[in-house]
Amino acid sequence: MPASTVPLPFLHPLAVAARVVMLCLVALLTLIATRDVTQLWWIALLAGAGIPAVIAPRHRILAPLGRFAEVVIVAMAASQVAASAVQGSNLGAAAMLPYLAVPLTVTAMNRRVREGAALLGVAAVALVVSGLVTETAAGRQLEQANYLAVCAQWLTLAVLGTIAASTLQRIMQVRGESKPQPYAEATRLLTQLRSVARQLPGATLDPGGISEHLLEELRTVARTDRGAVLSASGGGRLVVLAQVGVDRVDWETTLDADSAIADAWATQQPQTAHRSQSRSHSGPEVSALVVPLVAGVRTVGLVTLEADVAGAYPAAVVDQVTALTRPAALRLEAALLFDEVRSLATNEERQRLAREIHDGVAQELVMVGYGIDNALATLPDDAKETAEELRTLRGEVTRVITELRLSLFELRSEVDRHGGLAAAIAEYARTVGASAGLRVHLSLDESTARLPAATEAEMLRIAQEAITNARKHAQATNLWVTCAVDPPFAQIEVSDDGQGIADQRPDGRYGLAIMAERAERIRGRLEIRPRRPSGTTVAVVLGTLPRRDSVRDSVTAPEGE
Repeated sequence: MPASTVPLPFLHPLAVAARVVMLCLVALLTLIATRDVTQLWWIALLAGAGIPAVIAPRHRILAPLGRFAEVVIVAMAASQVAASAVQGSNLGAAAMLPYLAVPLTVTAMNRRVREGAALLGVAAVALVVSGLVTETAAGRQLEQANYLAVCAQWLTLAVLGTIAASTLQRIMQVRGESKPQPYAEATRLLTQLRSVARQLPGATLDPGGISEHLLEELRTVARTDRGAVLSASGGGRLVVLAQVGVDRVDWETTLDADSAIADAWATQQPQTAHRSQSRSHSGPEVSALVVPLVAGVRTVGLVTLEADVAGAYPAAVVDQVTALTRPAALRLEAALLFDEVRSLATNEERQRLAREIHDGVAQELVMVGYGIDNALATLPDDAKETAEELRTLRGEVTRVITELRLSLFELRSEVDRHGGLAAAIAEYARTVGASAGLRVHLSLDESTARLPAATEAEMLRIAQEAITNARKHAQATNLWVTCAVDPPFAQIEVSDDGQGIADQRPDGRYGLAIMAERAERIRGRLEIRPRRPSGTTVAVVLGTLPRRDSVRDSVTAPEGE
């Protein structure tokens, strides 16, 4: 593009402010030095010369010409003000020379090294020449030594200022290159994560799978009658990612308890003990080993091993176990981070969809309903058939709006960090039951220990899908929702007294397939069976049987009315 046709950008506020402040400063110094208002015409001339550099800072011709004009005018004005100074040429010259910092600093910030050197040379020559040809009011030449000394001082300051500005610009540029914008950095990291995930063998970004594989490896080097991998869940508690043993074990998951588990987490060192780390096991001879999983400086989890013999974990065995847990800690941390990123992305997408549905389709359907109401109100009395059709249409619109509102509620439902899985399921069941006219029977049994956050989220979605299927397709009167959580065991059952699953529509069968996929993702199992005398039971079971028979009994819907 030719220079003459380059578009002029908008005025830059900082450039304008710098010039205005500096013009005010030199104007004040000129008045102090000369006590002559007529000398301010240099200030007006200087302001006019700076206009091209302000309104077109990137122009290849106008901007440099403006800066060179400013430098020449400053040199001429310095000698003239020095000649008119009341108290000598030193004060007069110093009144105008501070303005040299403006064009030189702008040049340095734009990284125009050659232009900056040229400006300094033009300034030096112009100051010397104007000083030689300028006479004072008394007809005498300026005191050349003093005048040139003042000019040299200000030129030196201008050079130092230019170098400082150029250095600052380079530092800012390096910082900008080394610290990209958050979204650019996130894109880079996620791209790397995707590439790495594709190169990893199998489902190695699953925390549960990694934990189970680690326990199997450890059983080859150390006797393990019971074992578990635990990870932090927030709130000073741990969650069980995987466990092995003949019986289900209730591990101590409180980090503020007096246990080897809490000591290993705090010290990041292996701990041995002669008592069980579980609250449900009471054997006469127990050896326990707790090894922290440390990735860098961060503890990401613990491995707990127990054997029903004394002295099962000597120093040599501890070294072998530690050698296996070191690389596993990094794998587990990567899996946990990936799980967290996936959960955050999923939740954000659900919230985005909820907002779009609420602000888009839902609002438009409401307006359609209002339009039908207005049409009904304006119909003549003899248009009974049209009125009946409109009422039918209004009922259908109302039904769709209700469905959308329930879908929004489902999208926005999450497991509260403090409330737990059972509370989230109960809230959803009550809301859906009230909208559908179902009698909801709740049976909740949840321990203080928590499942991993990703597992809780999947269990909630399975329960929501089962409740939604019962509401839409079962034509039921009663809904039984039972939830038992005793990590790592969990079981949710949704039963209805409707027509069963034989005549379900394709979308209902698709919902069952989604539930099966979710259950498989958290290594659980989905059970679908008919309920007697009528209805369907959908259950998702995670882990082995609980230690309390009462929990198992509580998750069974009544078989009869």
